[in-house]
Amino acid sequence: MLSALVLTTRGSPAASLTLETLAGDPQMSPKRLAQAVSDFTHEFHAQVQPPEVFLEKRAGDCDDFAVLADVVLKQRQFHTRLVHVRMVGRVAHAVCYVQESRAYLDYNNRRYLFKLTSSKPRLREIAEKVADSFEANWTSVSEFSYDAASEQ
Repeated sequence: MLSALVLTTRGSPAASLTLETLAGDPQMSPKRLAQAVSDFTHEFHAQVQPPEVFLEKRAGDCDDFAVLADVVLKQRQFHTRLVHVRMVGRVAHAVCYVQESRAYLDYNNRRYLFKLTSSKPRLREIAEKVADSFEANWTSVSEFSYDAASEQ
């Protein structure tokens, strides 16, 4: 059960928090996934970390979390989309849109009660919501995919 797993890993090495334990959790949901990483540290990386590394280090940034969400939730039969938003004067931001929730997961919201941000599915609408959360204007939005095999 993930809730017990998360409680036992806080403040200690997360050896048992793996892709297998997350994807194998029969109660896995977008909100539950955000809760599982709620105590992870924000740490910027120029390249996307493979999900296994993100989980092992318990540290990463928005694209690391978005990719993890995409991998785990797809295994649980959710329909997800990775979305990248560029903003004026800001580093670009990545989120994972979950069709069934009509919302996206944002690494910046993992510690809040409302872990999902509702949005219509069009890229423009997602970009507007993301940019608003940064109090910025967006310049471009794109959908992307991640292939862990290409990292090796």
